[in-house]
Amino acid sequence: MNKNGLIENVARATKMSKPAVAVIVESMFEIIKNELESGGSVKLVGFGSFHISERKSSEGRHPRTGEVIQINTVRNIRFRQGSDLKLRINRKRADNTRLLGDSII
Repeated sequence: MNKNGLIENVARATKMSKPAVAVIVESMFEIIKNELESGGSVKLVGFGSFHISERKSSEGRHPRTGEVIQINTVRNIRFRQGSDLKLRINRKRADNTRLLGDSII
């Protein structure tokens, strides 16, 4: 699902107009981006959390020349799934596996 699909589904579920939902979704994404940019984290209980992870600078080698190069420090966004989401995803997977297993036997 892309952002437009998300907006359509939220508009349908809440009976709000698409433009109103689009403003809410865009605002939510902007707030999350701002929090992560400032070094904070975003925790959505039952869904998961976003946080910044930093990979320190290191030395590497250029693959063609073998020359030693400096790799800069990089900040990455990490997502850790919440326990409710994890259970829901794994339960569906277990149900599908069981169904496939039953049909094979």
